[in-house]
Amino acid sequence: MPVILWFLVAVPLVAGASLLVAGHAADRVAALLGVTVAAVTGVLAIVAAVTRPAVSVPLLAGMPAGLAVDGLSAVLVVTVAAVLIAVLVFAAGEFGSARFHGLMLVFAAAMLVTVTARDLVVLLMAWEVMGACSYALIGFHWRERRPAVSGAVAFLTTRAADLGMYFAAGAALAGGVGGLSLAGLPGAAGGWRDAIAAGLVLAAVGKSAQLPFSFWLSRAMDGPSPVSALLHSATMVAAGAYLLLRIEPLLAATGWAATVVAWAGAITALALGAVAVAQRDLKQVLAASTCSQIGFMVLAAGVSGVAAGTGQLVAHAATKSLLFLVAGAWLIALDTRDLERLRGAARRFPFLGTVFTIGALALAGVPPLSIWVTKDAVLTAALADSPALYAVGLAAALVSGAYVGRVLAILWLPAEPGPGRPLSALLLGPLPVLAAAAALLGLGGLPGPRRSFEGLVGSAEPASGWAELLVSGVIAIAGVLAAAAWTRSRSLAGTAVLAGWFGLEGFARRFVAVPALRFGTALARFDDRVVDGGVRAAAATGAALGRLADTRIEWSVDGVVRGVARATAALGRLASRPQTGRLHQYYAQAAVGLGVLAILLIILNVR
Repeated sequence: MPVILWFLVAVPLVAGASLLVAGHAADRVAALLGVTVAAVTGVLAIVAAVTRPAVSVPLLAGMPAGLAVDGLSAVLVVTVAAVLIAVLVFAAGEFGSARFHGLMLVFAAAMLVTVTARDLVVLLMAWEVMGACSYALIGFHWRERRPAVSGAVAFLTTRAADLGMYFAAGAALAGGVGGLSLAGLPGAAGGWRDAIAAGLVLAAVGKSAQLPFSFWLSRAMDGPSPVSALLHSATMVAAGAYLLLRIEPLLAATGWAATVVAWAGAITALALGAVAVAQRDLKQVLAASTCSQIGFMVLAAGVSGVAAGTGQLVAHAATKSLLFLVAGAWLIALDTRDLERLRGAARRFPFLGTVFTIGALALAGVPPLSIWVTKDAVLTAALADSPALYAVGLAAALVSGAYVGRVLAILWLPAEPGPGRPLSALLLGPLPVLAAAAALLGLGGLPGPRRSFEGLVGSAEPASGWAELLVSGVIAIAGVLAAAAWTRSRSLAGTAVLAGWFGLEGFARRFVAVPALRFGTALARFDDRVVDGGVRAAAATGAALGRLADTRIEWSVDGVVRGVARATAALGRLASRPQTGRLHQYYAQAAVGLGVLAILLIILNVR
């Protein structure tokens, strides 16, 4: 049923675009329409996952545009649609703006195209729309300087990495990849295959906020919490990891790309986990932890653990969307994200505290919650590839427990009751569902469901043994307990380098942005003074030569013409004088003429 796939993309796209065009006139119905469209999209996603439709339309000569739902994308379309429903239900309790809901729906449509794209042309189109919507959503409160600037920082950083996808598309075209299909990339000719891999790895690492691009996700936290719950859990940030999982055959074919990707993910998982431990802002903790958890997915792509990475992606989507929404609820109720001011928030709001704790423990990989199983599957795949990668992954798992234990200790500390804003049922409604998903999705890692899941995504991988599960579970619990005990007895002071995300934004500003601006300024000056100046000088020279020609040549020629005309006129006047009409005067003139002629003849004969 190919029409299902068209509707899956068209329904949120058309509804979102309509809301954006209608503007404030649609504010009163925007929330209801957004939730309704999200629900319809969810139904269509389930139907598409079951029926596996595929469509293709001619775009350019020899280059069709194709969408298809296979096992891997079936998991993702359902995940994206489910998180979209939960986030828009939550947002309906706080945001009634047609612009907000319109942007969210258009973004979701672009993400659905991203996960179903079968060629680089369609992927590029969706990638661009996704990036533009993320810029508008992060800077949603554009009248405030900080969100507006943060949106620009996030957009420009990811756009710089996105150039890699354009480079990859050009390399694929040169390498003879038919229709630029993703499946045909490993067969690219010669060194073009390596160029394609390099470009796509750059684009994916940038979009997934892996080192050294991680800092843009910190700035993205200035957007509304529902935006973070959608973009930075199951969609935009996960899109880079999904792309790497999708092109795993290309990574493996190059030899070097898989190793680079695996180590990039492992190092990011460890380093950004340490950054999360040092944060004083709850959303910054969640942002850094997102980079870290996405690192496990990237690691999985590098060690051919497609099923493990996909499972991690799904479990993380449910868990992190839950945590971002609870952080948004506390922001609404208490008007703060600062951990110092959130002391005891879980006691003051027991429901929020409970669901947040479930999600946080799942994020840490505490047994028997979901990420315990999915993260261990990634570690098992890493162990089969490299013991060193496995060791770094275990260290990252320990750090995951540390930042979760620190946050939970703060939130559950005894605190004096204080004023708080009541929360609507719409805000609270999606949270138990997401908490249940965060707790139970790990069941897919049990032996029976795991094999079915591997068959779904088309990847057979080594199964985790009880020893590996026990090791990762004990490490996660140890990290949580140790960090909680440490936090209860000490202040929130952290390392400045870690709290500042390794100074990555300052480094990028100083060594990338500023030189680029200076180079651009120098080019502009060269254009103004040399190129444009040369054009102006050529024009001025031509004008001067024209004036000179007009002065020296045109005037002289014109003067000669006028002189000839005056002489001719004078001769005409002289010639007209003898014409009197009197016969005796004509005879006299003839006699004079004959006399002159006779004199001339005499003179000539004498000589």
